[in-house]
Amino acid sequence: MTMSQRASFLNLFRRGLAVVAFTSAFVFAPALRAQETVVNLDPARTKVEFTLGATAHNVHGEFKLRSGQIRFDKTTGKASGSMVVDATTGDSGSNGRDKKMHREVLESEKYHEIVFAPEQVQGSISPQRPSQVQVSGTLRLHGQDHPMTLTFSVQSDSGNQLQASTRFEVPYVKWGLRNPSNFFLHVNDSVDIDIHAVGELAPGTAHP
Repeated sequence: MTMSQRASFLNLFRRGLAVVAFTSAFVFAPALRAQETVVNLDPARTKVEFTLGATAHNVHGEFKLRSGQIRFDKTTGKASGSMVVDATTGDSGSNGRDKKMHREVLESEKYHEIVFAPEQVQGSISPQRPSQVQVSGTLRLHGQDHPMTLTFSVQSDSGNQLQASTRFEVPYVKWGLRNPSNFFLHVNDSVDIDIHAVGELAPGTAHP
């Protein structure tokens, strides 16, 4: 084989590899993308409620969800995205109590957001019946990150809508926030959080 023939053969070989790679990208890319599930939460229909135990009676209130999107691979469970709660919207129904909560406990003028960032999803969501999934990730509160695993009860309708609920405890004093107790009122060092989320599968993504 002459030098020119060898060069021609190598060029043809390289072109063949390029065609194979290009074709494979189109053949396999849709299958890979189909493994990812994207859930967009609806802030208007999602409730983030809190309950704080106290000596006289429990204190109830709520925060507003600013935004929420969870992306995960249903094969590996690897997740990303965030649930962003507006810390400045905390409301317990008492102006004086809420001012103290925002000024002395949450310091919400400085720390505007409470963010849960998912990293791993365990379990599967059934389109026909209620199911449970565990979502592990990081909760960022008052400028500090804390590992946390949330157990969601999920209900999926026949379309793309999902409803999910979870309840968990935040040991806010242990995490460095101030306990607002005084001589007249004592409150617990931890607060219970209830999330009732409504979301939809993004168009074109795989049903979990």
